[in-house]
Amino acid sequence: MNCYYTVSAGGQGEITEKKSRFIAEVYPAADEEEAFARLEEVKKRYWDARHHCWAYVIGRNPASERMSDDGEPAGTAGKPILEVIRGRGLTDVFIVVTRYFGGTLLGTGGLVRAYTAAAAEGIAHSTVIARIFGYKMKITTDYTGLGKIQYILGQKGIHVMDTAYTDKVDIFVFVPDDEEGALKKEIMEGTNGQAVMEIVEECWHSREESGGK
Repeated sequence: MNCYYTVSAGGQGEITEKKSRFIAEVYPAADEEEAFARLEEVKKRYWDARHHCWAYVIGRNPASERMSDDGEPAGTAGKPILEVIRGRGLTDVFIVVTRYFGGTLLGTGGLVRAYTAAAAEGIAHSTVIARIFGYKMKITTDYTGLGKIQYILGQKGIHVMDTAYTDKVDIFVFVPDDEEGALKKEIMEGTNGQAVMEIVEECWHSREESGGK
């Protein structure tokens, strides 16, 4: 299956470590320009914070990755944030973690753990989706074959986009690219060749991932 994982809606998470506040904000980002626009928004919102550390992964095959420690010791902020994005298998995602210093030094290990935990908390409060490539397909059947087709679609977990009822029934479904052949075969066998199936267009379909990826 040709798919990738991203976020459809950003989220915010916060942790406190030895009185330092770490506020993570997660955003979908199609390009670097969009990511940096979000960064400027965060800097204005938390103008009195000491650090705004960030990382992004954008695109696929290969992905573009960048990160910044924004004044924290090298490798203690941007890289942990980036590793969280990588670990979740996400792309087109920008995360910025704002730190309000609490007066106690955390050390390099403490900073890595804090920025990692904050980024993970931000993703936990975001909507993670799978973007799946496939086809919008129209299935035309008479009413005799409708029940069988609905059963097959339900068994295979095929998303029904719309249904139109006239003298016949037109069912519009999304089919992942690697399931098209098997679905056609099963429906044609189930209706004794009476159904008509045609691809309307290629498209990407979004499916929300419960509890994150």
